[in-house]
Amino acid sequence: MSEASSRLAAAASRGLAGLWRTRLLPRPILDAEALEAAALKGRSPDAFGPAQEWRTPFRLLVESLRDEAALNPLGLSMAHGQIVGALRARIRAASLWREHPEILERPIPAPVVILGPMRSGTTRLHRLLACDPRFAHTRLFESLDPVPARGRVLKARASLAAIRRFNPALARIHPMAPHDAEEEFGLFSFSFGSAQFEAQWRVPRFTGWWESADSRWLYREFRALLQTIGWARGEATNKVWLLKAPQFMQDLPVLLEAFPEARLICLDRPLDRVVASSASLVWQQMRIQSDEVDPEWIGREWLRKTLLRIECAAEARRARPDVPQLDVSYEAMDRDWRAQIARIYDFLGEELESETEARMAAYLAGAREHVGHRYSLEQFGLSRERVLRHA
Repeated sequence: MSEASSRLAAAASRGLAGLWRTRLLPRPILDAEALEAAALKGRSPDAFGPAQEWRTPFRLLVESLRDEAALNPLGLSMAHGQIVGALRARIRAASLWREHPEILERPIPAPVVILGPMRSGTTRLHRLLACDPRFAHTRLFESLDPVPARGRVLKARASLAAIRRFNPALARIHPMAPHDAEEEFGLFSFSFGSAQFEAQWRVPRFTGWWESADSRWLYREFRALLQTIGWARGEATNKVWLLKAPQFMQDLPVLLEAFPEARLICLDRPLDRVVASSASLVWQQMRIQSDEVDPEWIGREWLRKTLLRIECAAEARRARPDVPQLDVSYEAMDRDWRAQIARIYDFLGEELESETEARMAAYLAGAREHVGHRYSLEQFGLSRERVLRHA
């Protein structure tokens, strides 16, 4: 984050605090009942729908944010907005599914799951495959807000503009645009899953709960949201979906239960580069929202988190040799992306059309991912030797 952006974020926090002191703006309250009331706007709690499993992680997240995250005023406002937004999405979803129960009957045949740690090249591969119009994929504005509502694209543009203004480094680390292919992080946030939240706030109690929780209901809701996105845009029901999220590594057995015909494309990158890049991304997200961010804690936590996901995925893959799986390395993609894409299309039993390959080449020629993104393990209290001892 540049000095100018850092000063701007600090000024925004000071401005918000001043508005709260003078009562020109109400201070957001991180309290479960108050957040539900803000989302309901006088409606009955029944508006959230019959499902109740989300309430436990919702309350844990609120408690962790209040007790552990050390949010500054900007972070408090952002947390409040995200949580109320997720609750309002649940209200819209409950109403939509009551009115259109056929949504939850839509098939999702043999999805292609891009499996890999955060910062292992999954976004590059996801966006390359998304150049093929035969595949369906989630777009950024749909991941941010998976339940249909007016103004979703405008809201996504506003969110991206705020990110670029307060911390342009994030735009370099993970470039985004409203209609870009994007991982399904928002489909987890809808259910107060940990994927998006643990990467922007220090919430270890909430994170720890999810690491031992039964997540089958989470993936039932995930599937329902994917069906909703397809229904809302009139996607053909026989179209194959591309799915991509680092969280899948931690939850692979449950993912395969929810999508029994899934095919796995498994990305790999050296552990030291994955951990350093992951810590850098998390650092940039957390430092906007807290003035007490500890980079060494981030280093330790994302080394632990990355190892956990790798171990969970490896165990699940060994246990399911019946699931179609293909390994692709980050370095191989760097050396010859066309050869790796050809391998992938052979694996999927699909023909790579020349028009699609041309779109892929154009995407890579115009992509500016990670330009100017500099990071090292030492920034986060780690060393290559220490990390590779775990590899």
